[in-house]
Amino acid sequence: MGWWQVNADTLAGSRFVLSPLAETFASLKLLHAGAGGHPGEQAWLRAHLPAYRRRLADDPVTALLVRAGLGRNWIADFLTPTPRDEESFAEGVARVRAADPVETRAHLRLSLEGPVPAALDRDDLPERAARLMEYVWADAVRPYWDRRRRVLEADVVARTAQVSRGGWAAVVDALRPGTRWLGDNRLQVNAHAYPPREISGAQLVFVPVTPQTGWVSWDERRYAVVYPCAGALADTGARRAAVPAALGALLGPGRARILVLLDTPLSTTQLTAVTGLGLGSVGRHLRVLLDAGLVERRRAGRSVLYSRTGPGQVLVDAAAPSPEV
Repeated sequence: MGWWQVNADTLAGSRFVLSPLAETFASLKLLHAGAGGHPGEQAWLRAHLPAYRRRLADDPVTALLVRAGLGRNWIADFLTPTPRDEESFAEGVARVRAADPVETRAHLRLSLEGPVPAALDRDDLPERAARLMEYVWADAVRPYWDRRRRVLEADVVARTAQVSRGGWAAVVDALRPGTRWLGDNRLQVNAHAYPPREISGAQLVFVPVTPQTGWVSWDERRYAVVYPCAGALADTGARRAAVPAALGALLGPGRARILVLLDTPLSTTQLTAVTGLGLGSVGRHLRVLLDAGLVERRRAGRSVLYSRTGPGQVLVDAAAPSPEV
């Protein structure tokens, strides 16, 4: 397993960062895989995969670069520069484009765990990678970015609330498969057998993306863990959380959907993002659920978060269909 040695100051100073470039690279990985993990990803792939495949069919060198860069067990580092605070997509992709060609081929040798194909022995690989990411951003990410950004913000708020309830150990244990707190200042970041790294005193950031994927990256004294949004928030089509028919009949479909989603603390703005309901409708539904004692609210910084109460959980559990035997 790969793990980082993290001191208390590094963990205390860690934070969440949103990155358009990380979201774009995660989307590139999803296009490369060609298979979605839930209906939202599947619908997105149906809309964008054919054009992506046509583009690579017309550019075999870039197609080979993608396969080599994604590698077997490691992503070529030049493709995933460590996200920075408030960095735009243009600023991020400029760092991909500025990668040194010699170092780029060295990164590909690591991702391939062997020699680089002769067709990739060239100096324009960073430019090709940057152009492909620009295409993915413009065609398949930017049209959805406002909605995705709200979903990512909702995930960050939920994780921040989790820190207050269970500490950072509870957060890292739930980020993605392979990440967990090992104790003794050790943060496991993946399941691969890589040497540990001492990052005490470095800057540590956690970066959510909507596709169900993740990776780690670092440069100088800045380290990042990129992880997929959890649960219903990962589905930017807001269709993942199933509403039991009995619960919908009892409360109404909109109100029942909100109650189901509130297994994770969310604000009214975030509920609007993941349900597609208007802000006024969400507010009215929350007022009824509050008056019924099915949800509760509390303040977290400048946000007011809503979550299910014990009675609300009992109601959701009671309405869930019985498992087949």
